[in-house]
Amino acid sequence: MGAQLRVYKRRIRSVTATKKITKAMEMISAARIGKAQRAVAASTPYADELTRAVTAVATRSNAKHPLTSENPNATRAAVLLITADRGLAGGYSSNAIKASLALAERLRGEGKDVVTYIIGRKGVSYYGFRDLGVADSWTGFSDKPTYGDAKVVSAKLIEAFTAEAGGVDEVHVVSTLFESMLTQTAIEARLLPLKLDEVKLGDESSAKAEIFPLYDFEPSAEGVLDALLPRYVESRIYNALLQSAASEHAARRRAMKSATDNAGELIKSLTRLANSARQAEITQEISEIVGGANALADASRGSE
Repeated sequence: MGAQLRVYKRRIRSVTATKKITKAMEMISAARIGKAQRAVAASTPYADELTRAVTAVATRSNAKHPLTSENPNATRAAVLLITADRGLAGGYSSNAIKASLALAERLRGEGKDVVTYIIGRKGVSYYGFRDLGVADSWTGFSDKPTYGDAKVVSAKLIEAFTAEAGGVDEVHVVSTLFESMLTQTAIEARLLPLKLDEVKLGDESSAKAEIFPLYDFEPSAEGVLDALLPRYVESRIYNALLQSAASEHAARRRAMKSATDNAGELIKSLTRLANSARQAEITQEISEIVGGANALADASRGSE
C-alpha cells in the first residue's frame, strides 16, 4: 500500500511541474498578444490604402504591368504557406496546412502545377516528412515578424512571378486571420496578379458606390506602378505575417490554458486517490494493531 501512495505522490509532483510550465507559457503568450494586435492594427490601414492606391492607378490608366496582367492560360501557381516555428499552439499550424493542401488540390484540378513556399518550421517539417516538394522556405520569425522578413519573402515571390522561364502565373497566400482571442481562421487569397476591384460609377443600387477623382501620374502611370506594386506585395505579406503571429499567440494561450486547467483537474484526481490510499493504509495499520492486541489478550487469558 505504501508503494502505491509513493506512485501517486510522484505523479502529483510531475503534473504540478508541468502545470507550472504551461501556466508560464500561457502568461507569456497573453503578454505578447497585445503587442501583436497593435502591430496588426497599425499595418492593416497602410496595406488597405496601398492596395486602393495601386488599384486606382491600374484602373484609371491604360498602363500595363506584369504584376497586374492576368495570364488566361495560367499553368503554374505559387502557394505561400505561413505556419508556426514552434508547437503547443493547438490546431493553428495544422489548420493552415490543411487549407494549403485544399488550395493546392483545387489548383491542380484547374490544370495548374503548384509550387510551394513555406514560412515556419511546422510547415517545413510537415512537407519534408511527406517528401512534398518545397521551392523555398523561411524560419525563425513566425511569432515576431519584421518588415524586413516580408521584403525577403516578397522579393522571392515577385522574382518567380516575373521570371520569363520557369516562373509562375499566380501567387496565393495561405495565412491565419486573427478575428478575436477565441477565433482564428485559416484563409487563402490570391496575391498576384492583382485583382482590380473597380467600383462602377453611377450604380445607384450599390451602397458602396463612390466618385473617383481624376489622376495625373508623374513621371508616368507605368513608373508609379513600378514603385507601388512591390510595396503592395510587401505590405500584404507583412500584414499576413502579423495576422498569423497574433493568431499563433492566441492559439498558444488557449492551448496552454486548457493544458493548465487539465493539469489542475488531474492533480485533484490524483490527490483524492492518494488520500484514499493513505486512509486505506491507516485503516490497515489500525486493524493490524487491534488484531495484535486481541491476540495478546487471548494469550493472557489462556495462560491464566
